[in-house]
Amino acid sequence: MYPYLRVARVLARAALKPRVGLDRTSELALRVLPSDIDTYPEMNNGRFWTIMDLGRYDLAFRMGLMQMARRKGWYFVVAGGSIRYRRRLPPFARFVLRTKLVGHDGRWFYFIQEFVHRERIAAQAVVRAGLRTKTAAIPSTTILSAVGREDWAPPLPEWVKAWIAAEEVRPPL
Repeated sequence: MYPYLRVARVLARAALKPRVGLDRTSELALRVLPSDIDTYPEMNNGRFWTIMDLGRYDLAFRMGLMQMARRKGWYFVVAGGSIRYRRRLPPFARFVLRTKLVGHDGRWFYFIQEFVHRERIAAQAVVRAGLRTKTAAIPSTTILSAVGREDWAPPLPEWVKAWIAAEEVRPPL
């Protein structure tokens, strides 16, 4: 089940936090709940993906992007991602979810998200995401213009570029 109460809590807290720029990192202190675990017991691999939504929501809200998207009738989409699991997150473990917008390619935005438990990375992901209308994806350059940051173009990390290149050689769906 989708964690709607967690989403509401993250957004309510984001409204109380200071606004941030595009180059800032969101950090959410979270805990592995019974609804997050699988039969082993540890956080379920699929739940990592769901929890990453929370980090991107916090960051988008604090950047003012979520409010702008709502006004324009745009909505958020994930277009791909890759995750590396390194350490388990046991039931009730406290962890920090770090979310950073690292760049864009003119079409998509790229985020790096890390789950940190006991000062060690438990999982790290790259996520390709953006905004769209009901009929089309909105180029990242259009979104940046809408927030007055058309000049924002940091170089993507090399490993993110390599991931993008690997995605390009996949057979089409």
